[in-house]
Amino acid sequence: MQMGASVGFIGLGAMGEPMARSLRRAGWRVSASVHRNRAAMERLADDGVLELTDPASVAAACDLVITCVPDAPQVEEVLFGPRGVAAGFADRASSAPGAIVIDMSTISPIASRAFAARLGASKVAFLDAPVSGGPVRAASGTLTIMVGGDPGTFDAARPVLEAMGTPTLVGPIGMGTTVKLVNQLIIASVMIANVEALTFAREAGADLSAVCSVIATATGSNYVLEQWLPKTWLAGTFQGGFALDLLRKDLNAALETARAMTLALPASGLAYQLYTARSREGDGALDYSAIARTYERHD
Repeated sequence: MQMGASVGFIGLGAMGEPMARSLRRAGWRVSASVHRNRAAMERLADDGVLELTDPASVAAACDLVITCVPDAPQVEEVLFGPRGVAAGFADRASSAPGAIVIDMSTISPIASRAFAARLGASKVAFLDAPVSGGPVRAASGTLTIMVGGDPGTFDAARPVLEAMGTPTLVGPIGMGTTVKLVNQLIIASVMIANVEALTFAREAGADLSAVCSVIATATGSNYVLEQWLPKTWLAGTFQGGFALDLLRKDLNAALETARAMTLALPASGLAYQLYTARSREGDGALDYSAIARTYERHD
């Protein structure tokens, strides 16, 4: 796509809003429709994002449409609902030659491949391109973007993706979501390992600042310990960050995909149970470091 072309964006949540803003900052014209978040649309209007009525209207105005919604049912709704993206492309007199949908949601690879097949029947190309980095890196346009799809489609969409971060083509359709779920499986267990180990250190009377400093130079060093926990649990807050319930959703998608491959993931299954128990205590909207509350004493 040529710089300055119009890009559609649907899903203006905690990630979608700053991603759409990054596109505007890079010089793209952005059209959007409200999926759930009216307040975000109003803020983005101040940055020059054009509001359209619905996903079909967005597709009618743009050759490339990005979706960034919570899960596969919402992607289904946005793409194939009565006034969805597919209907908007179909209504165009030119039948939208070269049209591309980039789904940047985190869903199962099985769902990504199914959506790609349905759009492909109408000659609409598809990329699954979930992201990692959280709202802070979304705001700075430095997300890690894992892309599955056809190399030619990736090359066409690359300038748009580069406005939001660093895209890497990791394989065919479904492989972007696969690699993202790999990341989620890792961070889910790494977070539990970190808070469990630091709780052990605290109960033993250790200085947590000294512990973190030493571990940062040892084999136990990891991004969650060095970059995430100092801004959340260790700072005394679970606000912002990455919602525990969203991680639970991603773990469930990974476990379902593994079951389809008859692959056992026992550690990830345990992590899912622990996060689910925390969610049932009312912490689902908090940052996933709230799993640390599992280790709190209630004497």
